Amino acid sequence: MLHCKHLLTPLSFKRKVVAVATPNNLTSINHRALLLPKLPGFLSMDDFTRSQPLPLASTAAKASQNNTIDPHPKYEDKKIKGRVVLMKKNVLDLNDLTASVLDRVDELVGKAVSLQLISSVNGDPEKGSPGKVGKPAYLENWITTITPLTAGDSAFDITFDWDEEIGVPGAFIIRNDHHSEFYLKTLTLEDVPGEGRIHFVCNSWVYPADKYKKDRIFFTNKTYLSSDTPKPLQKFREEELVNLRGDDDDKTRELQEWDRVYDYAYYNDLGNPDKGQEYARPVLGGSSEFPYPRRGRTGRPPTKTDPNTESQLKLIMSLNIYVPRDERFGPLKLSDLLAYGLKTIPQVLKPELAALLVGSHNEFNNMQEVLMLYEGGIELPDGILKYIRDSIHEELFKELFPTDGENFLKFPVPQVIQDNKSEWRTDEEFAREMLAGVNPVAIRRLQEFPPASKLDQKAYGDQTSQITKEHIEHNLKGLSIDEAIKNNKLFILDHHDALMPYLRRINTTSTKTYSSRTLLFLENDGTLKPLAIELSLPHPDGDQFGCISKVYTPSSQGVESSIWQLAKAYVNVNDSGHHQLISHWLKTHAVIEPFVIAANRQLSVLHPIHKLLHPHFRETMNANAIAREVLTNAGGIIEETVFPAKFSMEWSSVMYKNWVFPEQALPVDLIKRGMAVEDPKSSHSVRLLIEDYPYAADGLEIWSAIKTWVKEYCSFYYKNDEMVQNDSELQSWWKELREEGHGDKKDEPWWPKMQTCEELIESCTIIIWLSSAYHAAINYGQYSIGGYVPNRPSISLHFMPEEGTPEYEELKTNPDKAFLKTFAPQLQTLLGMASIEILSRHPVDELYLGQRGTPEWTTDANMLQASEDFRKKLEGIEKRIIKMNKDEKLKNRVGPAKIPYTLLYPSSEPGLTGKGIPNSVNI
Repeated sequence: MLHCKHLLTPLSFKRKVVAVATPNNLTSINHRALLLPKLPGFLSMDDFTRSQPLPLASTAAKASQNNTIDPHPKYEDKKIKGRVVLMKKNVLDLNDLTASVLDRVDELVGKAVSLQLISSVNGDPEKGSPGKVGKPAYLENWITTITPLTAGDSAFDITFDWDEEIGVPGAFIIRNDHHSEFYLKTLTLEDVPGEGRIHFVCNSWVYPADKYKKDRIFFTNKTYLSSDTPKPLQKFREEELVNLRGDDDDKTRELQEWDRVYDYAYYNDLGNPDKGQEYARPVLGGSSEFPYPRRGRTGRPPTKTDPNTESQLKLIMSLNIYVPRDERFGPLKLSDLLAYGLKTIPQVLKPELAALLVGSHNEFNNMQEVLMLYEGGIELPDGILKYIRDSIHEELFKELFPTDGENFLKFPVPQVIQDNKSEWRTDEEFAREMLAGVNPVAIRRLQEFPPASKLDQKAYGDQTSQITKEHIEHNLKGLSIDEAIKNNKLFILDHHDALMPYLRRINTTSTKTYSSRTLLFLENDGTLKPLAIELSLPHPDGDQFGCISKVYTPSSQGVESSIWQLAKAYVNVNDSGHHQLISHWLKTHAVIEPFVIAANRQLSVLHPIHKLLHPHFRETMNANAIAREVLTNAGGIIEETVFPAKFSMEWSSVMYKNWVFPEQALPVDLIKRGMAVEDPKSSHSVRLLIEDYPYAADGLEIWSAIKTWVKEYCSFYYKNDEMVQNDSELQSWWKELREEGHGDKKDEPWWPKMQTCEELIESCTIIIWLSSAYHAAINYGQYSIGGYVPNRPSISLHFMPEEGTPEYEELKTNPDKAFLKTFAPQLQTLLGMASIEILSRHPVDELYLGQRGTPEWTTDANMLQASEDFRKKLEGIEKRIIKMNKDEKLKNRVGPAKIPYTLLYPSSEPGLTGKGIPNSVNI
């Protein structure tokens, strides 16, 4: 007899049927009454009446020996009450009805969700003394606990039969014998003898048991160094890391969504040679020519054309690329990505449909046409509407196109033109964005004149700047060049050396651009004034002959003014590419992923450093995996919208050769670029040479707050250097990170040896800084500043017009059209705007610096208080930033375009805000 009363109430059911089912009366449960449709993935009542019995869970099978299936057996001993909080399977915040029905059917036939407690104090001699495992207990009332309409929590009671030999539970095993996975959040036990309340923070997807080789195990929220782990839990701790490493896994198989394997691979999935050689790309990583950080392994098969290139997913499946399920985006964020991602539809349209979207020409005729993207949008033609309607779910189509496509491509007004539509053209705003824009990490102090090159003269000839004192000295307020350098008055935005070796190849694509140097003078009011711009091309006779350069100086009259505007735009093209590919992608997304992988492979969830860093690794692997499918891949959005085109990722690989981990610390970076000097008397031990440098001023406050928190945290667990040296998990993590994750740089002498507390504190501070504040400063202002493409173009299609040509005449008569023809092709503009709008948005479920997903992430009260102190310190920093933004003496904090510098505000609301520091690189 089946002793379970089940109230079947899927959300769309019209009737509620109470059925007491036994092996003899299953046929009496009416199929029609239950309203179970015979659809793929659903069980019909025919499935109940088939001749072969349904397979039973192992625990339920034991109970069936007495012809009784009882997933909730009763015992007479003391009981321990608990509560499990989980989220049932859902898709786009809507319940997966199939999963809901099948899980209820599983409960009917004895397939339940069971938990077994594991002792932290008593071992099991028969099993080599791992912690003693208690009897199974089962989630109660699964059928009558209704899943909410949107993604939400469900709470279940559970009752354990108390075994005194268990003593204090330190972990538990969970077995899911349902058809569907669920997201397990917490288990809380009440009134445990001798201990009281015990809390387990899980936050993990649990798939059906037949998907796993080993049982799933979760530990309490206590924190232990490896050597301090209670002996009964030690083996479980070690085995869990083995599972996450996939040590017993077939390295050649394709990993599936339920796999929990963290492993490494080269960037060999960017190209798609099966589509043609124009889509072939080199493998990044594993060679001295193209070194690169490692990515997460997916195990997809190779392409047919090239066995060294991993095959790609179809675009519609790109969100399903493998990463361990616990690294995947949550349902709220996923739905946001799908909705806003439809603005990038031009990328996936057939050529004829793309032509329908932009019309017969690919140009804006004037600035007003660009402004119409914010004021009216573009009405989608019928052909594109039909294409989209046929490609997505009907309900999603109705939600996204309530007016049948009218004004679909209407964009929010970027901050840079909200107050005034022309201030972006000013020299002051152009220069200010080098200190308070989205790439404030490239400018440096000029310490020699003329600016020199570090390129190999044998290969690239003389690359010394052609800027002379005649170009600039009259604008130095009476100072000589030497005096200006000595007084820290000259600065440079220098993209020359980084680009010149690739420029000849880049210009074989549709791109036509230059490498640039921009010299600036620091005025007495703290603002920067552009002095000269040098644009250079490789020598036509060969690289060994150097370059051909032309120098432009500011002008506000006639055609010279238009030429100066073009020169600034070419600089912005250089800076946009450097920003997107180097400052952003390489120095956050790419370099952080190996830290994520190594931490999950080598640091137990019980380890203090795992608990410290885990919030800063949230969703990074998923963001990177999707980026490889749609952004950085051959023919992807980056290649379409950023000037290096098909050489984009290859160029970032070459730039990785210059990456040095300790130099990612903000104070070290500022000193290296000459923007600050060491000064023990200053509040952060460094003194800025441009006092009104918003990124650096706010950044140093955030950096110091992070380091104070990390120091207090690490000092709580590591009392001396010897404890760092003897921490086996910590040492394994750091060794693997260097030798595997950043394997192409494993022999670099600058890696911290991880032998002292100070090395641990500095390294963790750098990791958190890069993942949170640095990424926020680089990413979340992209739409505010670059959403108006004329202000920050990322591609150029034509060289500077030469006198005597038709292009020069057009520049004289219609300078805006000439500008837009070069820097704002319509299709790429739409695609670029849509992309950076997505990248600049905060989802509803964002977690910001200082926040935790669960308040009980540790049992150590001192660390909970230190975490709260950190959060309050960040609130104080935010108030000081708000005050500085109102100080009219600090002209770089707002500027002519009236864009307050808010990128390092710790907090934010959801949406397109231009502020807020998320914990992690998750977009």
